[in-house]
Amino acid sequence: MVKLISHFFIKPDMSEEEARSAYGRVCGIAGIILNLLLFTGKIISGVLTGSISIIADAMNNLSDSGSAIVTFAGFRLAEEKPDPEHPFGHGRFEYIAGFIVSSLILVMAVELLKDSVTRILHPHKTSFSWLVILILGVTILVKIYMAFYNHVIGKKINSNTVLAAALDSVSDCIATSVVIISNIVAHFTGFIYLDSIAGIAVGLFILYEGLKSARETLDPLLGQSPDPEFVAKVRDIMRNEDKRITGIHDLIVHDYGPGRRIVSLHAEVPADGNIIELHDIIDNAERDLEEKLHCTATIHMDPIVTDDPRVLKLQTQVLSILQEISPALSMHDFRTVPGPTHTNLVFDVLMPFGFEESEDDLSRDIQEAVNREIGPEYFTVVHYDTDYSVRTVRK
Repeated sequence: MVKLISHFFIKPDMSEEEARSAYGRVCGIAGIILNLLLFTGKIISGVLTGSISIIADAMNNLSDSGSAIVTFAGFRLAEEKPDPEHPFGHGRFEYIAGFIVSSLILVMAVELLKDSVTRILHPHKTSFSWLVILILGVTILVKIYMAFYNHVIGKKINSNTVLAAALDSVSDCIATSVVIISNIVAHFTGFIYLDSIAGIAVGLFILYEGLKSARETLDPLLGQSPDPEFVAKVRDIMRNEDKRITGIHDLIVHDYGPGRRIVSLHAEVPADGNIIELHDIIDNAERDLEEKLHCTATIHMDPIVTDDPRVLKLQTQVLSILQEISPALSMHDFRTVPGPTHTNLVFDVLMPFGFEESEDDLSRDIQEAVNREIGPEYFTVVHYDTDYSVRTVRK
């Protein structure tokens, strides 16, 4: 089915961004059709047998169909071009759609739990049919197929929304399996509460998956750290751009939706270099980042001393002190301001999130170590930065 629908949406001459959006719409349409079919089969089975767990499973498929509609709409809205009111485009609509999907799943889970608890308080015997069991078995096969194509396409286009749909399909397989087992066991044992207990189990499972999916789709909206693989590619491109770029720092990635990233960073270049040549190198680096990573790049040049042995020695000593305090600390933009009575060591320190010491305490420790290991005539002037390009850093 997915291949059939793809013929109508995906054309050979499409750009990468257009193809990505088309794949998302394909997953949405396939999800709508298949989940409606599953809902129809299960709701009929649930009504015929009076099983709350089967009805709960059917309503789960109905919510999945609604989620697929939201996914389709999200991809459709996300491909809208930038406009004066939204100059960075509409790519975050995909994330919003994913969050709405998760919210629908959570609402459905709560309703299923309420109905199952009510059925425990007011139990009644359900009927049993091997035909219904067969229908439920077929729905598992359909969900396995949906999980497969959503996972493949989600990986292909790097979409958390589509991957969430794949995970939801796996969850549905497990939930339906629980329903099948509970109905068979209840039929042979006569334990009338088992159907309601299975309904609660399905509801709790759906609730867990909904919470997990909500977190994954909400993080990009709040502004999470960039993908480590993307950061590594940025660093590799800058490292190989020109030997006169000696290092980078203050890397920030703004994510306005898949394929709509804005990257800014500071590049260290020799202070005694030709400004025109260095500017040309930075322009080329920006262009390479844009072409290879499909992002908008802005690079700030930071001139540093690269040929003064005294400055380089002091820089090495200060970096060694920082590493002794904590391996999580790093330094950049080091320079010296000599005077008749003392020398100021001016530099930036990269302090990770959650670092145990405050900036004041860390400044005191650095100053004491500098006076002890380098000399009392040296004073430190420290500016603290945060590394926005990493997800977890520990002291």
